[in-house]
Amino acid sequence: MKMEQSQDKESSVKEDQEVIYSDQSTMYKRTSSVDKTHTNHDEEKLGLCNGRAMTFLVLWYFFSFCTLFLNKYILTTLKGDPTLLGTMQMVMTTICGFIQMFLPCGLYVSVKREGKPPHFLRNMTLVGCTRFTTVFLGLVALKFVAVSFTETVKSSAPIFTVLIAWVLLRERTGIYVMLSLIPIMGGLALCSAYELSFNIEGFLAALGTNITECLQNVYSKMLISGEKFKYTPAELQFYTSVASVTIQIPTGYFLMDFSYVKRTLTSTMATALVMNGVFFHFQSITAYALMGFISPVTHSVANTVKRAMLIWLSVIVFGNPVTFLSGLGTVIVTVGVFLYNRAREYDQIKREMAIAYKNGTREELTA
Repeated sequence: MKMEQSQDKESSVKEDQEVIYSDQSTMYKRTSSVDKTHTNHDEEKLGLCNGRAMTFLVLWYFFSFCTLFLNKYILTTLKGDPTLLGTMQMVMTTICGFIQMFLPCGLYVSVKREGKPPHFLRNMTLVGCTRFTTVFLGLVALKFVAVSFTETVKSSAPIFTVLIAWVLLRERTGIYVMLSLIPIMGGLALCSAYELSFNIEGFLAALGTNITECLQNVYSKMLISGEKFKYTPAELQFYTSVASVTIQIPTGYFLMDFSYVKRTLTSTMATALVMNGVFFHFQSITAYALMGFISPVTHSVANTVKRAMLIWLSVIVFGNPVTFLSGLGTVIVTVGVFLYNRAREYDQIKREMAIAYKNGTREELTA
């Protein structure tokens, strides 16, 4: 009897130990998954203070200016066709995106895939359609209204990004961050508020471009920062470009003036179109790479600052006239960005304090 009791005790102790070990392994697995999540959140907390994020921001601004310069050169100096320009940009992003899937060039960490993720075709088609719609409506807006009017409408991008991020990502934006967006949006509106020419078709096209671009950025952020499956910037660039080109080429067939294109298509034009497409590819892929480090709202704010900077660069390079409103708007945007950064820091501290308070309350209840 004593032997049986001792054996029972030993077996019960072993079972208890197995339960403890299994619980510890479960806790380890949970902790490791949480640590990975925390790593991603920590990178986003650092935001533009992260060295790689700042590098991608500078590259994004640089390639955006190169694309803008060649857009102006092709459309104004060489008298190129806008539809051909938009189509070539998407064709080149498809080709360059395919190459960069095998040559990351330091923009992302290469990942081996065993298969396609769930809803792959739906996601790529949706982002591809928004990219096509953004380009198409941008060309329509260019036809009816001045570029300055389109940029003024696009100054409302941060508020649309806040709304779309709340709907898709359940990302809540604090009241102070919301208030700091007002001077940023107003400043860009002042920077571009010259030679405004209102037209209902142009206004609707510019507004549609703004909304689809915000939707594209937020949805792309969701795909790049997914918990179960993360797309690399090159994958997102290539597959969405394929979807966009599939729609854009047949659409361009009806919109393009082929006789005019044939007259203006010289070796200089062809070279400029290819170079413009390469710059547009790097502009897009550096924007995707940056999305992995910052929130959609911060990305939208950075995009607003980029537009204000491009207006001043166009003044320097193209000799566009400087107005009092442009200078005032730039100052207001700068102040707005400063307030936005302070507001984000304040919201982050409040969020961490709320989490610490909840954790402390739980510990008291379990004690």
